[in-house]
Amino acid sequence: MKRYICIHCHFYQPPRENPWLETVELQDSAYPYHDWNERVTTECYAPNSVSRILDGDNQIIQLVNNYSKISFNFGPTLLSWVEAKAPDVYDAILEADRESQKNFSGHGSALAQVYNHMILPLANARDRRTQILWGIRDFERRFKCMPEGMWLPETAVDLESLEILAELGIRFTLLAPHQAGRVRTIGGRVWRDVSGSRIDPTQAYEQRLPSGRKIALFFYDGPIARAVAFEGLPTGSSAHSPRSATGPSSSISLRTVKVTAITTASATWPSPTP
Repeated sequence: MKRYICIHCHFYQPPRENPWLETVELQDSAYPYHDWNERVTTECYAPNSVSRILDGDNQIIQLVNNYSKISFNFGPTLLSWVEAKAPDVYDAILEADRESQKNFSGHGSALAQVYNHMILPLANARDRRTQILWGIRDFERRFKCMPEGMWLPETAVDLESLEILAELGIRFTLLAPHQAGRVRTIGGRVWRDVSGSRIDPTQAYEQRLPSGRKIALFFYDGPIARAVAFEGLPTGSSAHSPRSATGPSSSISLRTVKVTAITTASATWPSPTP
């Protein structure tokens, strides 16, 4: 049986522009680069657009645009910087979404993001709608299509935010496993408690909303996501297989694909250390 893993990467940097100059000033902590945007782009965003596939002799046999193989989102403010300062990387990101549509039955790999990385449940209704709508419009301008999914900053969510997403045409979002409380089979009456991160991340879920709308929810695999982000799991393509294979054993069919785990990895760069 073929098994697959879906990796979602959340790429974001906080706006670093001087509001008076509208440009990023020299940041000594990013040496030898001009600033942290430039450093992260050189060390992360650019390499992912031309990832090297090596043979047993450590020789390059293929260059792959990783963005076309994964699920991903870029913060709109970050993409504005990349568009201006790293146009080759920007073009590779857009091309990857077009390529992924060919590979995934018309569904692109790119997700939209709330525009300014605002924590939606802490915002009033007008600001929530503005942030979601701006994120959608920015995505449409860049990727030339309506986004199907949207990344919520810190995966913070409540029913009002989901209502706005569904109303504006967003079909799904990703959440953390600890955010799930209970689930039941569609059409069933018996609820099952999944609190404490016990939800099965290999399944897609449907959230029925008070308005009568609905939105799909995917929950990422917590242990694997932590290993990727903080425990040094991704040391090479061959290093993923053993750990990934120890993920959830159960699986369901999603569009004829057996999903073993949904993993998220944040690419927000850590604070510089000496």
